Amino acid sequence: MAAPLGLIAGCGRLPIELARSARRRGQPVVAVALEGFAEEDLGESVDELASLPLGQLTRHFAFLRERGVKQVVLAGKVPKRVLYAEPGRVRPDARATALLASLVDRKDDSILLAFAGALEAEGFELLAQSELAPELLAAEGPLGARRPSPEQLADLAFGWPIAKALGALDVGQTVVVEARAVMALEAIEGTDEAIRRGTSLGRGGACVVKVAKPQQDARFDVPTVGLDTVRALAAGRGALLAVEAGRTLLLQRDEMLREADAAGIAVLGVDGRRLPGGGPP
Repeated sequence: MAAPLGLIAGCGRLPIELARSARRRGQPVVAVALEGFAEEDLGESVDELASLPLGQLTRHFAFLRERGVKQVVLAGKVPKRVLYAEPGRVRPDARATALLASLVDRKDDSILLAFAGALEAEGFELLAQSELAPELLAAEGPLGARRPSPEQLADLAFGWPIAKALGALDVGQTVVVEARAVMALEAIEGTDEAIRRGTSLGRGGACVVKVAKPQQDARFDVPTVGLDTVRALAAGRGALLAVEAGRTLLLQRDEMLREADAAGIAVLGVDGRRLPGGGPP
């Protein structure tokens, strides 16, 4: 039998989808569910699960090592606002405290790279999310039944380089644009909240552009959209969800696209080297 895959799971459906993909290939999955973050039904998609508090690194590593795990994947978001607005949800042990104290800043990449280094120091290999489930990656072109209008493609071409610049600064990966004006830039609140804020400021018909960072590390923080993303855009009467083809994960794809079609939202996979609408790459 193949050695088990270790999964450290935060919020959302991505941990479940990655676990199911691994098990379809015949690889057992051992999961650390971050307490208060991971989905309650994660246990149905893995072979063994421990629910452990966020920040208890020594316990996380010991659980995985004792079960013969050699390779680990990180999946699911841990909202960074918990470090500020909800510090009681983080219970750092001595190792996590030292890791946080070593950071020069608290950018996403800084935190995740430090955690990746801690995993590797323990002898684990950290795998890329898309390596485990390449079938989740967005293809290029229209992904649902709806096609974007010329006006929406113009908004996409306007917003794309702005989203890339935002990603290069490691601030966020999503921009909300309407009529060639920026309505919202994603920061600590996350994609769905940025969409809600941006669409609330417009008149309807907003375009959401989500891209990979220019320096994207495929092992973590890969851009991901799903059913909640479409629902947030539909609630704000948005018109287009544009994602970077080959570098964005789609969760609950069939249901997501059905709801997008029903709401009149075009979902488009984009290769930034040839932007629809003629904008700069």
